[in-house]
Amino acid sequence: MDKNRVDGLASQVKGAVKETAGKVSGNERLEAEGVADKTGGKVQEGVGKGKDAVRDVLKP
Repeated sequence: MDKNRVDGLASQVKGAVKETAGKVSGNERLEAEGVADKTGGKVQEGVGKGKDAVRDVLKP
């Protein structure tokens, strides 16, 4: 598993926590940061998946 996949999943979890905390506390900025972190995590995870796929294809 590529490091980007792990980091991406971690960012998604962090974003979900921030988003929920923002919703509960009424802090729109924190909620928006959470959404941004989740989105960035999804992109990073996708990069990791792509690298894994290329690596699998290139294996002898």
